[in-house]
Amino acid sequence: MTKVIQQGFGSWESPITSDLIVSETVGLQEIMIDGEDTYWLESRPTEGGRSVLVKRTQDGETLDLTPQPFNVRTRVHEYGGGAYTVSHGVAYFSNFSDGRIYRLNEQGPEPTTPEGDFRYADFAIDEVHQRLICVREDHTGTGEAINTLVSIALDGSQDVRIVVAGKDFYSSPRLNPDGTKLAFLQWNHPNMPWDGTELAVADLYSDGRVSVPTIIAGGQTESIFQPEWSPQGTLYYVSDRTNWWNLYRYEQEKTEIVVQKDAEFGMPQWVFGMSTYAFLTAETIICAWNERGLWSLGTIDLRSGQLQLIESHFTWISGVRAGRKQGYFIGGSPTNPSAIVEYQRSSSAFKTLREASKLTVDPAFLSIPEVIEFPTTDGRKAYAFFYAPASETYDGPPYDLPPLIVMSHGGPTSATSVTFNLNIQYWTSRGFAVLDVNYGGSTGYGREYRQRLNGNWGIVDVDDCTNGALYLVERGDVRKDQLAIRGGSAGGYTTLSALTFRDEFAAGASYFGVSDIELLAKETHKFESRYMDSMVGPYPETKEVYVVRSPIHFIDRLHAAVIFFQGLDDKIVLPNQAEIMVEELRKKGVPVAYVPFEGEGHGFRRADHIKKTLDAELYFYSRIFGFALPIDIEPVAIDNF
Repeated sequence: MTKVIQQGFGSWESPITSDLIVSETVGLQEIMIDGEDTYWLESRPTEGGRSVLVKRTQDGETLDLTPQPFNVRTRVHEYGGGAYTVSHGVAYFSNFSDGRIYRLNEQGPEPTTPEGDFRYADFAIDEVHQRLICVREDHTGTGEAINTLVSIALDGSQDVRIVVAGKDFYSSPRLNPDGTKLAFLQWNHPNMPWDGTELAVADLYSDGRVSVPTIIAGGQTESIFQPEWSPQGTLYYVSDRTNWWNLYRYEQEKTEIVVQKDAEFGMPQWVFGMSTYAFLTAETIICAWNERGLWSLGTIDLRSGQLQLIESHFTWISGVRAGRKQGYFIGGSPTNPSAIVEYQRSSSAFKTLREASKLTVDPAFLSIPEVIEFPTTDGRKAYAFFYAPASETYDGPPYDLPPLIVMSHGGPTSATSVTFNLNIQYWTSRGFAVLDVNYGGSTGYGREYRQRLNGNWGIVDVDDCTNGALYLVERGDVRKDQLAIRGGSAGGYTTLSALTFRDEFAAGASYFGVSDIELLAKETHKFESRYMDSMVGPYPETKEVYVVRSPIHFIDRLHAAVIFFQGLDDKIVLPNQAEIMVEELRKKGVPVAYVPFEGEGHGFRRADHIKKTLDAELYFYSRIFGFALPIDIEPVAIDNF
């Protein structure tokens, strides 16, 4: 169908509605393979964001395993991950409401850990000693939580014992095939896991005791990711010692690189249970890697070290697993929703087991991203994905250009990816352009690029987001006077900093964003409590830097309109971060809106809340930029407008 209607940008009617997004979409995480069965987690907005353990049998039957009100999530490190495991058809999982581990029996879930203020994650089953080994976070004392590796008896006795202790953080406990060795990662403040970790190996004695661990890789300036034992008992891991997260193996007290490539075979460990490779056979690995923001899938012949690309349409891949000599992963592309996918090695074919969305969108309404590289501060380059407006029905007036929404991802040591994203298409199908930025500090571009943010949070990220927008203005893609920026968490901090310390943006949306980084340093949880030592500087020694980088202290410089979205149960960025700034902007006379949500934490999970954020932000821009909406949307109170 030829575009026949010329309509002002932002005013286009779109089939991608907020109702459609929340009703047709689930989150997919944490694939596990057990015998002939495949397991995964589904986060369901229509069930209040509850995370459900799902099983798919060999004959294709799909079953929900965890009944209401059980919610398969963990709050270790607050971000969670690694919330369950399965062995011989028996599942063990962390329940979000009480933090206890449950064994899933035919009669229903029964607890295997005692009551108490404990959290558990990242499970490995010790078949020899009939126990789980996992990370425990102990909140029973005063002050900072205590992280250890513990064993949990599988006999129902609720016997929990510490097996490794003494470091600030642990992850990735992995047992070798005969159960005689335990590998794991450990690190201390002020490091984050992408800064420096140690890979340790300990012997397991016949009585279950653990020997003094030996450090075989890593350190203060080397990040280790995903240790795994091969079927033959060789230890593999990913290290960034060459600037890139590449694959290594450790055998007979010697380390050798398996594949050397200017690409990332690792990811920042924001959550537990992440995986980019798995053993198809004793001689073959299936793996995923990231080159400048785009993911690829391939196999590695462990005898020759040859990396062979598997041709596919996937541009985003995570959660790589293997079983039955098949590969499994969560994958997506610009036109395909993320899905649980089986790679059938014998035929080189892909089979979709579960899609995150059953939504079918006419391709004419989908914006296909352009990978762009643009100049930024100090003669450097930065990276982003540009989405132009797209509609089968509408086109903008020939004399006009679209408004631009710059998206600043969270983390900030994270990355955006090229995959089917209805939260982007919601905007582009209405006539907005979107720039999704991987600013300096993002992963996917090597350790050096990742460390650009060290000492420069609130500077490099702001410069890159701003320069990306100006690059598109200079190219003639977007309007200079209708630039907006939005982001969540750390991306919310970048958003508020750009609106405060720069003059290019006319509006912005902060989702549980940081306005006072000094307050964050004082109040945040253990995992991130020293994160800003590297990004800003040690606190309180560099207190003045925290003050001058915090938007809350410079509201006199903020003239752009802002809408704030905040979960009132957020334990990472507390609600006062938004509320103080909102009140000050009200007093100053700047257009401001505040949308709080009861029962939401750091990120929104309930369908009605997700719907409200999308529609409220659209309404906000329509008022600030002065365009009409083609549909009725519940108004949002905008002070000073």
